[in-house]
Amino acid sequence: MRQLLESGVHFGHQTRRWNPKMKRFIFTERNGIYIIDLQQTLTYIDKAYEFVKETVAHGGTILFVGTKKQAQEAVAEQAQRVGMPYVNQRWLGGMLTNFQTVFKRLQRLKELEIIEQTGGDTVRTKKESLVLERERIKLDRTLGGIRDMVRVPSAVWIVDTKKEHIAVGEAHKLGIPVVAILDTNCDPDEVDYKIPGNDDAIRSAALLTRVIADAVADGLMARASARSGGEEDGTDKPDPGQLATDEPLPEWERDLLLGQAQAGTAPALEGIGVDTTTPNSTAPSAGAADTGEGKDG
Repeated sequence: MRQLLESGVHFGHQTRRWNPKMKRFIFTERNGIYIIDLQQTLTYIDKAYEFVKETVAHGGTILFVGTKKQAQEAVAEQAQRVGMPYVNQRWLGGMLTNFQTVFKRLQRLKELEIIEQTGGDTVRTKKESLVLERERIKLDRTLGGIRDMVRVPSAVWIVDTKKEHIAVGEAHKLGIPVVAILDTNCDPDEVDYKIPGNDDAIRSAALLTRVIADAVADGLMARASARSGGEEDGTDKPDPGQLATDEPLPEWERDLLLGQAQAGTAPALEGIGVDTTTPNSTAPSAGAADTGEGKDG
């Protein structure tokens, strides 16, 4: 709870900029700013954490999406930490609903990278090489975070559903669950696993994105444990119809699991000091509120 307060997760938007559907998640109003009920935030963090963990444990992938400046660094850093795809630059229309075309562009990106490394089989002029280099840089900037994605994700984590409304819409069309931060100006009906909180502060977006990444890491641990258990009792038989659960562990995943096993990594909720017991009071203190990051200045 303390880290949530220190990160300013409880700060909503100005009272004139809100969605009435968010009323049930609002604790009070202070100085023209809505204050989000962090007790509810804790409850919804638990639900989202468990969903992400189970999704990954069963071989699923989570696409991290956050293109606003406050979220770009955290989204890239946490997604890379657990080996998940991410989009932290511009969302290209059709990235999910027209993934076949996007996949072709990913293949083109890899082809250009090989040309850059080896020089290719063709002798090119300086101008031709420059054109190819510019194409590679452009593709890497927009698609670099999903270069290893071979199918649409099992779920998406989104920072700011209003800014990423195209991504939310595409996920809904494909029936992909949406896990997202809900600020007081958002529509809770658009999100399957909601976390009421501040999506405008850097520290708030970073903290909640780290929680989701920790849930992914926990799911990877469970996936590896299930796989090793199946091998020991002789029930681990290859099935061509299964997804990633029967595929060899990539190097990043082996390193991650090995590092966490050695460090005895605790669940993410313990890492942020979340107390799942009901506290005596759900109200954030006025002093704590004053230490957070304001919005709508």
